[in-house]
Formats: sequence, C-alpha cells, structure tokens
Amino acid sequence: MKLLDHLEEYLIALLMATATLITFVAVLHRYLSGFDIPLVQDALIKLNTSWAQELTIYLFVWMAKFGAAYGVRSGIHVGVDVLVNRLSDKNKKLFVLISLGSGALFTGIIGTLGARFVYGMAQTDQTSADMEIPMWWVYLAIPLGSYLMSFRFLQVAWKFLQTGELPKHDHAHVEGLDEEVNV
Repeated sequence: MKLLDHLEEYLIALLMATATLITFVAVLHRYLSGFDIPLVQDALIKLNTSWAQELTIYLFVWMAKFGAAYGVRSGIHVGVDVLVNRLSDKNKKLFVLISLGSGALFTGIIGTLGARFVYGMAQTDQTSADMEIPMWWVYLAIPLGSYLMSFRFLQVAWKFLQTGELPKHDHAHVEGLDEEVNV
C-alpha cells in the first residue's frame, strides 16, 4: 500500500511541477518574443509554444482527479459533520460508513461510465486541437482517478471499521518542521 501511496504523491507532484514549468516557459517565451533582439527574437519565433496552454489544462485535469483520491486518503476534503457529531457513537459509526460507502459507490459509477466513454472515444480518430494527441488519453484520467478515489473511500471505511478513526489532516503541520535541528 505504501508503494501506491508514494506513486500517487509523486504523480501529483510531477504533474504540478510539469504544468508550472510549461506555463513559466510559455510566459517567458511570450514576453521575450516582444523584444527586438535580433538573435533572441529569431530563435523564439522558431519555437512554437501554442500547445503549452492545452497541455497545462490536461495536466491540471489529471492532477485534480488524482488529487481528489489523495484528499480522501489523507482526510483533507471538506466535510460537514455538525449533525453527525451530535449523534450517538453507534449512529455516528453507521452514518460515517454510509457516507464512505456512498462515496465509493458514486466514484465507482463515475469510473465505470468514464471507462465506457474512454473506450468509445478510443474507437474514434478524435485528437486534441493543438497537440494532436488522441483525446481518449486525456479522458483516461476520469476512470483511473475515479477508481482510485473509490478504492480510497473503501480503504478509509475499512480502517474506520477496524480502528474507529478517520484520517484527519492537521493544517498546522508542515512536513519536516518537527525535526530538531542540532547546532
């Protein structure tokens, strides 16, 4: 399970870093293209970055789908639990399990519908406007991210059944600051 956790985290970080770098290069290209510097302007005119915005959008779609699954696993999704916290422990446990099961069912359905859509899309020759990649590659984020999210809901539900605890994200905690520095 740790391998999947790390793979998920690395994928999200890689997608975010790549989108940031591509956006930076495209903005820099656009800015420097406006200057009348003979060698620089000639080189930049040959460099075509019209695909950058499209790729950045696709990277953010993939990042959002996998980030949502990460959010379920780590407990960072916003939840309205005012009413649930007022219930007895028995009823609270039941409602939490119903909620997690509903999340798993919903994201599983979205994953299945998304897989059917991607399969149908793969049967066509539809490509993206600027990059001209098959559109089913882009839409593959829907079933993959949704199935991972469904799995994370089931994982949280299983842990809740065993321990009675839900993942809780500490917004004040910053990774690496708890370690003591020896001077």
